[in-house]
Amino acid sequence: MAIGRGRLRVAMDEAEGSACRVWWAFARLLVLGLWRTLPIAAARADRILASVYESVFLNDNAIIFCKVSGSPHVDIRIMGITWFRKSQASEREVKLFEFFGNHQEAFRSGAVVFPWRLKRGDASLQLPRVQLWEAGEYRCEVVITPQKALGKVWLEVVAYPVSSLFLDQAMTKGNQKKRISCTSSGFYPKDINITWKKWTWKNPQYLEFSQGVITTPTVKNADGTFNVTSFLSLKPSLEDNVTVYQCEIRHISLPASQRLNFTLTMRDSENTTVLTKVIGAIPN
Repeated sequence: MAIGRGRLRVAMDEAEGSACRVWWAFARLLVLGLWRTLPIAAARADRILASVYESVFLNDNAIIFCKVSGSPHVDIRIMGITWFRKSQASEREVKLFEFFGNHQEAFRSGAVVFPWRLKRGDASLQLPRVQLWEAGEYRCEVVITPQKALGKVWLEVVAYPVSSLFLDQAMTKGNQKKRISCTSSGFYPKDINITWKKWTWKNPQYLEFSQGVITTPTVKNADGTFNVTSFLSLKPSLEDNVTVYQCEIRHISLPASQRLNFTLTMRDSENTTVLTKVIGAIPN
């Protein structure tokens, strides 16, 4: 009988263990099911991840970052997004875009926040072909009932200069002066730096100089960008043979300075001067 009772006890323990495993599996499925059907429980609108500063080129598309922290899953049916812009010239805010449930409206042409990104908590605003006047402070306002949070981003719009060298003539005779112009156009903001440098075989390194250099004031274009020209006047001699002159342009929109070069070549037999424009690498 003792043996029978022992076998019965083992059987009861196994049954209880099996029941516990079934209950635990059911409870785990229930928790997972609730988590999937209530994703908002993990998403919080009390914290916004946003860039402090962003820069975009004129006429490029911009994505202004704004993300809800907390969860990769958000129920957008109970989520609201509003984007505003405050210009540099005015303190007045302008509404750009809003999204509430099934309603979305763009007050700036082409402005959009993609719903598939919203489901991951990403409320970033996309703007096509950004213009100079759209620089300023952007604010995203996110509501996930019952929470609300704000994020701010400063957007800078820049335009890089298009630069070129112009020679008055390809060849001069005698001791006539030559004028070389270095023009940069279509850049923004206004501040730009143009310098002239010279390379010779006697001194094989680029040295900055200012003699014979005149730079005009910047001129504003109709689209808000700027132009500027720097002139270099030369009266070459045989000593200047195979001298390389360089116009270097620095601007905030450029990752590296622009460098435009030309080589001055003298022909003693013909008593002439030849100027050859070269863009790119120079001799070491």
